[in-house]
Amino acid sequence: MKLLDNVRERRPALQRETMPRAKRFAIAGLPGLFVLAITGSASLGLVVAGLILAALYVPAWNVLPLGRWIVPLTVIVLAFLYPFYQPNLFDVVIFGNFPTVDTGVTMLIFIMMALGLNIVVGYAGLLDLGYVAFYAMGAYTAAWFASQHFSTVTLHLGGVGVGPEVPGIHVSIWLVLLVAGILTAAVGIIIGFPTLRLRGDYLAIVTLGFGEIMPQVANNGDHLLGYNVTNGPQGINPIDPPGFGDTLHNAVGLPTDYLSSPNSIRLFYWTALGLVLFTVFCSVRLRDSRLGRAWIAIREDETAAAAMGVPLMRTKTWAYAAGAFFGGIAGAYYASFKSGTFPGDFYFNISIFILCMVILGGMGSIWGVIVGAAFLSYLNQEGLANIGAWMNKNGVSDAVFGKDIDVPLYTSGIFGVILVLTMLFRPEGLIPSSRRKAEFHEGVPEQAQLYDVEHE
Repeated sequence: MKLLDNVRERRPALQRETMPRAKRFAIAGLPGLFVLAITGSASLGLVVAGLILAALYVPAWNVLPLGRWIVPLTVIVLAFLYPFYQPNLFDVVIFGNFPTVDTGVTMLIFIMMALGLNIVVGYAGLLDLGYVAFYAMGAYTAAWFASQHFSTVTLHLGGVGVGPEVPGIHVSIWLVLLVAGILTAAVGIIIGFPTLRLRGDYLAIVTLGFGEIMPQVANNGDHLLGYNVTNGPQGINPIDPPGFGDTLHNAVGLPTDYLSSPNSIRLFYWTALGLVLFTVFCSVRLRDSRLGRAWIAIREDETAAAAMGVPLMRTKTWAYAAGAFFGGIAGAYYASFKSGTFPGDFYFNISIFILCMVILGGMGSIWGVIVGAAFLSYLNQEGLANIGAWMNKNGVSDAVFGKDIDVPLYTSGIFGVILVLTMLFRPEGLIPSSRRKAEFHEGVPEQAQLYDVEHE
């Protein structure tokens, strides 16, 4: 009864907030659905998708008691069920099919890395151009502790998918993920101590240096101090898959290992989704904590934050460690998913790619970073290839360029154009946080009469 009374009390506010949303959806959403329908995407899936989108966006759910949970829970359910309804989804004009489940795994892993970088860049305002170093550390941690790389040692501690006589270190991938996060956080602290005394461009240059050092270490680490640490350009493979072993399989039916399971790719997808949800939960809790408020204070004005008693070095180091922790876990899981890790995976452009995800989505905004990371990683995996195929098939390439073109060859330029357009028309990002949005749109008007010191 109390819940119903609360709903009745907030009904005017619900109606007041819902009407503008309905108008915006009618102006922007309905024409988009109409365009999809007339370009060959008309299907039951399109109608259902439109209804779900309207149900999530139009009502002001946040006004109702517990309403703020409705949209996130619905999105989680839809994401969890994606492998089941993905084959029945409609085609999008130019982009073609929705991402495959295999591509979905990669997208989720990049979302996790972008959320980790968002802690460093979006919360604390520290421009990190070497985030790939944390990703590489996590991947090589998985390679060291879940493969045959150290063949002179035979150690099995919960590893699955390999026989007990196989040489090497084979630790359960679930433990490896935790170890990768901890070791990478330690690396973040080590990197942070000499660099975080710097600010702005100087910090960016130093982190860029670390980002350039890591691929060189990976590429030449087959004779590092007399030891074969990274196996050089050949990389390390195969890496043990995730799984739960025979005991849990016989007891409760959990898969022995993901690779031998008939729905292997779905298991990888659901595990990646669970890791993303864990990252989101930690990001929200960190943002709203005392430490998170200290990060935001440093981002807004480092001098004022120090004057108010915020310990700058310790607070910045915590940001580096937290961001590195999630980057390490993502790197380790990606290495297990690909069953290998190679130096070519860790070049500097990966750091820029992940930074673009954060900027495009909206620095400091969890929803924004998720959308930005999902969009750019999809373009990188499938989207640009689909766009190129559509252009070549429909004669667009021949009409504009005089020949068919391979769009993925121009990936860097396309991403650069996207970033420039974002900075021109949406500098706060696609889905900005309320604080960032206020900074861009509630500042001093251009026509305001400022105090003139010369006429004092």
